[in-house]
Amino acid sequence: MAHPHDDTDQSFIAEALPAFISEAQEQIEQVEQLLLQLEDAPDDAELLNALFRCAHTVKGSAGVFGLDAVVAFTHHVESLLDGLREGRQHLTPAMSTLLLKCNDQIRLLVDAASDLACDVSSSEGLRQQLVAELQRWTDGDAPMPSTGASDAPAQEASQVQPWHIGVRFGRDTFRNGMDPLAILNYLRGLGELDDVVLDESAVPALEQLEPESCHLDLGFTLLTDTAQAGIEDAFSFVREDCELSITPPAAAPGAASDPVAPAPVDATPAAATASTTVAAPPADARKPKTRDGAEDGRFIRVQADRLDAVINLLGELVVASAGASMLARETRQGALIEANGHMERLIEEIRNGTLQLRMVPIGETFSRFRRVVRDVAADLHKDVVLEIQGGETELDKSMVERIADPLMHLVRNALDHGLETPEERTAAGKQAQGQLTLSACHESGHVLIRIRDDGRGISRQRVLQKAWDRGLVEPGVTPPDADILKLIFEPGFSTAEHITNLSGRGVGMDVVRQNIEALRGRVQIASEPGEGTDIDIRLPLTLAIIDGFLIGVGDSRFIFPLESVVEVIQGDGLGQSIQADGRCCMELRGQVLPVMSLSEVYGLDCAPAARPSVVVIQSAGRQYGVLVDVLMGHYQTVIKPLSRMFRSLRGISGSSILGNGDVALIFDVHALGDLAAAERMRRPTRSVSSPQLPLHSRATPDEGASHGLHS
Repeated sequence: MAHPHDDTDQSFIAEALPAFISEAQEQIEQVEQLLLQLEDAPDDAELLNALFRCAHTVKGSAGVFGLDAVVAFTHHVESLLDGLREGRQHLTPAMSTLLLKCNDQIRLLVDAASDLACDVSSSEGLRQQLVAELQRWTDGDAPMPSTGASDAPAQEASQVQPWHIGVRFGRDTFRNGMDPLAILNYLRGLGELDDVVLDESAVPALEQLEPESCHLDLGFTLLTDTAQAGIEDAFSFVREDCELSITPPAAAPGAASDPVAPAPVDATPAAATASTTVAAPPADARKPKTRDGAEDGRFIRVQADRLDAVINLLGELVVASAGASMLARETRQGALIEANGHMERLIEEIRNGTLQLRMVPIGETFSRFRRVVRDVAADLHKDVVLEIQGGETELDKSMVERIADPLMHLVRNALDHGLETPEERTAAGKQAQGQLTLSACHESGHVLIRIRDDGRGISRQRVLQKAWDRGLVEPGVTPPDADILKLIFEPGFSTAEHITNLSGRGVGMDVVRQNIEALRGRVQIASEPGEGTDIDIRLPLTLAIIDGFLIGVGDSRFIFPLESVVEVIQGDGLGQSIQADGRCCMELRGQVLPVMSLSEVYGLDCAPAARPSVVVIQSAGRQYGVLVDVLMGHYQTVIKPLSRMFRSLRGISGSSILGNGDVALIFDVHALGDLAAAERMRRPTRSVSSPQLPLHSRATPDEGASHGLHS
């Protein structure tokens, strides 16, 4: 008959397991990054200690959930890491490769714990082989630098010895979610438990027994080769809520003939001959510290769907606030208008703070490619160094997750088809080591991600020949260089001479472009033969809410991202030079400014405005102007996706609902710039020197009316 507590334990494990899986995956990712960092600084004590803590945390947490396979395998990894941090071993490239392979297996075992359908039996043979290699390194059989006098103490520490342990758990152990039995199971993974004795006097009579209180007072012997610090770590989760004593082997009863173990580093001579009582550290000492000693911030894990729900509600609140403000202006009551203005400012602060919760540094994604560059370059017999710049640039977390696969494809292509072998680079007069750079920065309200390599570049002639062969370009016709490079985004286009497990530059690039454009982003390529290739990806900061600049053309309303608006020009006769195709050029302070008319380009049925304005837009390092009828100022814009009917509409990236319920289309300023800079552009016809207008002026009630888009 099952014990009634078994169902409770299983229920607790089922509820807590997802949190363990998430935390374990973060620790495993951290292990990989630390190992890659240690390749450049193999003797960095701080990195080695952090590496050991990550592995130990995964092992300890897995033991609590009864994941014996994870505990058993990670124990061997932990033993080698312990030797590294104590100086008994020295990290070599071969050892680093072994630890990376082991980390992959730990990740596989943890994933299997969350997915019961995942079968890890096929990799059991590989894990056994890795365990054998780990043991050879740990035992000193593998080739390692000699540690001299430290070898003897290491051999003594590896001997199995008896430790006498006494532990009295606190009354609130169960209430805090801790299971003493799980701790004993973890200790059983370190060695053999013997002479387990329960002090029954600590258990009250049945009438006074509280079922939720813990009254366990245990004493037992642990036969293990683990040092005292490793034993203490088993109680790290209950350290503040228990009384723990650990008696060294030399002081254990009946152990006079046992070899004398060295005293712990932090033990005094007097304490070395008696049982060591591990007291809870002072409250101040238990606070997490950063490297410079400052207190680290506190973190709360929140499910992504809950945060998404809050942001969706916030978007509705922004729309409702805009409607309330419009009604308040119509009443012309100063107190009501002022109250709504105050509410708008508060909502804007809430919006900024809430969206900031979703922002994460893109450097975390960039760091994942260190392993990819290391392994792929080794397989291709290339020497490549990865440089990361602007890793602190923040981007919406959902976008970071969705951009990872396109970045992976571009990085692998650069390694396979862009960068040369050391022999080829030397013959071309380059350094033998190639360089791949991942960088990110903010630019005009967007995030610019650049993948740059100093490889062989893209041969325009080969691309053009392939396009002629496939009928993408009429034979004999040579488009401009920029248009030739765009051909590699055609489905199935590739210039690779041989098919390998890595795509040649161009294979799958149409999918890369589709994934980036699905995020309202754009991708561009610039390349010089023999010099290398730059691939630029521009993404919006967030997919939810932006600051917009609302304008009107006839009865239609449009929105520019506010960060892209440079200035506004107003003057008589601005629209007189617009040609039939909706485009022209103007001279602005000695510079030629392309200008386009939205009513002409999009075929809007509206009469020319008596006093139009030109909104100057900055995008991708260039400026252009847009002729508009009405300026309506700053507008908090909740972004809504376009329906399939409008997805082919050039220059438009989304839509938004205004306060009066009408729809305004949001411009893709980069695509709109391509339309403004078309080859049919006319030359300058007049000079403009009108004064700038303030960008944050609010629309009047009459200007706020909207009746949708007429096309």
